[in-house]
Amino acid sequence: MVLSPTKIVCIGLNYRLHALEQGKPIPEEPVIFLKALSAFHGESSPIVLPEESSEVHHEAELVVVMGKRAKKVNAAEALDYVAGFTCGNDVTARDLQRKDKRYTRAKGFDTFAPVLPRFVPLSEWIPGDQAVICRVNGEERQRGLVSDMIFSVGECIEYISSIMTLEPGDLIFTGTPSGVGPIHDQDVVEVEVEGIGVLRNPVQRSS
Repeated sequence: MVLSPTKIVCIGLNYRLHALEQGKPIPEEPVIFLKALSAFHGESSPIVLPEESSEVHHEAELVVVMGKRAKKVNAAEALDYVAGFTCGNDVTARDLQRKDKRYTRAKGFDTFAPVLPRFVPLSEWIPGDQAVICRVNGEERQRGLVSDMIFSVGECIEYISSIMTLEPGDLIFTGTPSGVGPIHDQDVVEVEVEGIGVLRNPVQRSS
């Protein structure tokens, strides 16, 4: 399957330590938001830092690739609707997020949703204790476990599909571990999910 989502749905604050580092309460139900399709971005191409922000952060995430149309799916059956998994970077203009107190602008700039275009099928990779890692210029910045998520992949799909129909190819960013931080012009950002692969993107300032 070539990745061609009709929507990119993201789960916010889905790791306890990340919620705490952001000064936010632990959510009682999934916090969801959408990223613009124009933010969808491949590997090796640059993450472009917009002029409007002076504090852009990396957020390493496990990404779900939907395989079947899903509407009002329960968590116990949710993985049956999944094609596989990949890794992505929920790039965020943190200063704009604080200013707006909303997610759309801060997370919606072009190139702010890079995703590894190759995914591992469900038959070969089941969510468990795999590590989710971010490195900037080779230095490790984030490390968490998929099992640390507050809401599991199945619970996320159940919640989202109760609101909107998920179509084949749609992407779900499942949240980021603690350790988010700034990226700068000429940096190279790597997002790795153990057993899936490594997404690499250079960073450049908007010209």
